[in-house]
Amino acid sequence: MIRFPHLGITLPHVLKSISIGGFEIACYGIVLSLAMVTGLLLAMRVAKVTGQDPDDYFDLGLTAIVISVVCARIYYVVFSWDYYRGHLSEIINLRQGGLAIYGGVIGGVLTVIVFTRIRRMGTLRALDTAVLGLVWGQMLGRWGNFFNREAFGDYTDGLFAMQLPVSDVRASEITELMRAHEQTFGEIRCIQVHPTFLYESLWNLGVLLLLLFLTFHIRKKFDGMVFLSYLLLYGLGRFWIEGLRTDQLLWPGTDLAVSQILSGILVIASAALLAAGEKHKKGTKEYESKGTAEKKD
Repeated sequence: MIRFPHLGITLPHVLKSISIGGFEIACYGIVLSLAMVTGLLLAMRVAKVTGQDPDDYFDLGLTAIVISVVCARIYYVVFSWDYYRGHLSEIINLRQGGLAIYGGVIGGVLTVIVFTRIRRMGTLRALDTAVLGLVWGQMLGRWGNFFNREAFGDYTDGLFAMQLPVSDVRASEITELMRAHEQTFGEIRCIQVHPTFLYESLWNLGVLLLLLFLTFHIRKKFDGMVFLSYLLLYGLGRFWIEGLRTDQLLWPGTDLAVSQILSGILVIASAALLAAGEKHKKGTKEYESKGTAEKKD
């Protein structure tokens, strides 16, 4: 059962997995697979509309998906090593989640850089195109956390407050504040939390719409602008949302959330690079204009 009490929504039977021929398939995996495939299709579509070869992005996407999943898992395991050092056999078990978005992004970017060098494609233009599929995948993929009952924040009584059965979530993610506001429905004990997966999904939808507008309706842009805008916008949202979550990956020996640190760095760096790109673009235009004027004289 999952409830959104202030929205009047009750979902009595939200499955964590489905059984096909006696084999259990996690809904988390189904959602992630759907997110990856549709994200790839979106990138291919954008490539076609912008005069690029969709087949290049098909090959790039298949390679990036594999490497990104591996990197997302490595990132998660590295910053959860206190647990995994005693549970080595669980490192390759993805059925209960455990993929860090930023690890996947890092893997994806590295894949694009290497792939475009091999195929002799423009790296920055490829990043501008591929990132649209990425943010779509992030938007949709967050719903895997919904089925897994994870990636939520502390107690809230706000409009989007979500109620989850205590038995469905990891005990380590239940805070004292949540326990103090537990509610019981029949024999089911529930905690009430921020649905941070929903916040991030909606934020990513907004980011996607802005990036699509920038891609198709802003003519005066430079290669890499869409990608840098993604880093800036996603980083801002993730910095805020990560601060609400109770399952943060922490920098070893500190109480600092790794994703907040990385988000802060990316926001500052991307903002600086966007400003530098705009300055360079203006300088180039002024130089070209001056050259044209001299020829006329």
